[in-house]
Amino acid sequence: PVVLKRLLGFCHSRVWAQKMLGARPFDNAAMLLTAADRCWQECGREDYLETFAAHPRIGDRQALAQKLASQVDREQGQVSTAPAAILDALAAANDRYYQRFGFIFIVCASGKSAQAMLDLLHQRLPNPPEQEMTLAAEEQRRITALRLQRWLEEFDG
Repeated sequence: PVVLKRLLGFCHSRVWAQKMLGARPFDNAAMLLTAADRCWQECGREDYLETFAAHPRIGDRQALAQKLASQVDREQGQVSTAPAAILDALAAANDRYYQRFGFIFIVCASGKSAQAMLDLLHQRLPNPPEQEMTLAAEEQRRITALRLQRWLEEFDG
């Protein structure tokens, strides 16, 4: 259905999207955002991994060049203008992160410079795997909320 496809655009977890479908109707924006948070908190590791896998890697030159989705440009906008050396460092750190944790580095990139994201990536690399999963899931929750807020703003604007 169309609504399911739209929900998957905000957070690519089928479980989360199904939970959101079941939580309807939403009388206002606050109810929608609260339900989104609650449904995400009810998800687990496999749901998180499904969602993480739908993201391009931060600084992925191919994704930036192709702008696979308008969200990539909005969410990683400052990365697209980063110097090549920082993009190379992001790519190398992303590879180390993936090898260590088995999923890509997830960060709510909105408003962050490429250097700030690289610094965060380096800070998080030493984390124990379970702590990192928790941090990544929280970053995804923030990304989903931001995407929902932007979508809601389309109706207000």
